[in-house]
Amino acid sequence: MILKAKLSGKVGYVVADARTGAVLEERNQGLALPPASVTKAVTALYALDRLGPGFRFRTRLVADGTVSNGRLRGNLILVGGGDPTLDTDALGDMARQLKAAGVREVTGKFLVYGGVLPTIPSIDPGQPVHVSYNPAVSGLNLNYNRVHFEWKRQSGNYALKLDARARRYSPQVAIAKMRVVDRSLPVYTYASKSRHDEWTVARGALGNAGSRWLPVRKPGLYAAEVFQNLARAHGVSVPRAKVMTRPPLGTTLVEHKSAPLRDILRAMMKFSTNLTAEVVGVMASNIKGGSVKTLKSSANKMTAWARKSLGMRTAKFVDHSGLGGASRVSATDMVTALRMAAKSNNIRGIFKDIPMRNDKGDIVENHPVKVRAKTGTLNFVSALAGYASAADGRELVFAIFTADVQRRNQIKRSDGDVPEGTRAWRARSRRLQIQLLDRWGRTYAV
Repeated sequence: MILKAKLSGKVGYVVADARTGAVLEERNQGLALPPASVTKAVTALYALDRLGPGFRFRTRLVADGTVSNGRLRGNLILVGGGDPTLDTDALGDMARQLKAAGVREVTGKFLVYGGVLPTIPSIDPGQPVHVSYNPAVSGLNLNYNRVHFEWKRQSGNYALKLDARARRYSPQVAIAKMRVVDRSLPVYTYASKSRHDEWTVARGALGNAGSRWLPVRKPGLYAAEVFQNLARAHGVSVPRAKVMTRPPLGTTLVEHKSAPLRDILRAMMKFSTNLTAEVVGVMASNIKGGSVKTLKSSANKMTAWARKSLGMRTAKFVDHSGLGGASRVSATDMVTALRMAAKSNNIRGIFKDIPMRNDKGDIVENHPVKVRAKTGTLNFVSALAGYASAADGRELVFAIFTADVQRRNQIKRSDGDVPEGTRAWRARSRRLQIQLLDRWGRTYAV
């Protein structure tokens, strides 16, 4: 089966009985390979252990003055609590609640504070500059720190629009600026300015119309601008924002609470949101008096925790999302962690269902093998780890890692988002994963 897959690189896997831990089959079980987004499974366990499943992020509007006759005589402060799920609709609701609290005008300053977490310009500096899954990380995040870019050809030129869209509100923003440039490559360029992200895009790449999300590198100012626009729409006059570096004091006028952490993690595992993983990971590292300033230092804390608490003796993480390709985990480590976690947490409940497919890639309905797992994908890296029910209901725990590290290391930024050969390699890896699960589910039924 491995030879038929014709995968370059290395393959490592372990499948074990979830109840007894007895290893049923293995290959290169101790070989440490990049886990990609399977890292998020460890991050979820780390966050649940240190923050608790009921933990909620809080975003607040704080006043350091008094409200009288519709006027806030003092400063208004937008205070981030790290919420990775905060969106424009939530800020719109906060603006409406501010008006309901009696505020029509702020006579002092409008300040923004995101210092509950360090501000990090991007998750992995080695990624292409324009990919939205590699945004900044901060204590104040909005729309997963992405801005929506839309273009349409009009009379030989382009009409451009950048907005902070959500379901109910879509205010245009000036925090991101875009120019169309006559060139073929690179498709996008980025430059950081004092109060905005400056982008250019190659005219030849646009076509007639289209849209995409771009990463935001100044998340505090982004959230502040969006709130200012929404407040104005609700009849509240708010001045231009300034960044605040000290923790604010004052009275909370409005508070927005996120969903419980367990629900946030379930969505993170389903949609593989990198920002969520980094935020909950750093928050977990700092919750008990920690003071990490970088993703790597936070990941080092998670590595130490995983080795001690989950028995992952050789694991090494460089971030919490798996976007950085330098993280390493062996199949044995992953299976050990998942089996240990299953004893004390209902961790299986936050994994997503993985449908079984035939050799053509079509979903097989009512397949006897049921899988709940986390996928992981980078260029020339594919991983899958989780739980499977065999044909007779026997519970299995497994990890499958495939990686061609040499080919990955040869990738250049000029190769684009998906270098040549990546899609075919990934398809072969995923086919192998399903074939292994199908065989295990049938072979190891009691």
